[in-house]
Amino acid sequence: MARPDIRIKRMYETVSPQDGQRVLVARVWPRGRTKEQVRAELWLKDAAPSTALRKWFGHEPRRWAQFKDCYFAELDQRGEALDPLRAIAAADTLTLLYAARDPEHNHALALREYLLTHRWASHGRWGRAHAAHR
Repeated sequence: MARPDIRIKRMYETVSPQDGQRVLVARVWPRGRTKEQVRAELWLKDAAPSTALRKWFGHEPRRWAQFKDCYFAELDQRGEALDPLRAIAAADTLTLLYAARDPEHNHALALREYLLTHRWASHGRWGRAHAAHR
């Protein structure tokens, strides 16, 4: 199977046909935004970091590496919760939507890395086996 086309995009950016399937990966709905404004086919709360991890990270670049390790460990425990992302990425372009201001240190970027570099036990369609982050 070819490597999936997984993109990230700040939800405030203009919608494009190249976005493919747009999925909002946020624990809470973006304040002041309607469904029509976000234009996501799916809102997948379970793909976002836990509230505790999100608050601890606080978008501090110096915490980025540790945040990713902790987030990847959370994702490892979510099992089938990521199946919708797997299915979309296997069939179409997947665009992960996020609200954070920092384009280089946000959970959507980390989630994209996880999806592209870790094999899922239930599917194993691409990527390498995920080493435990402990």
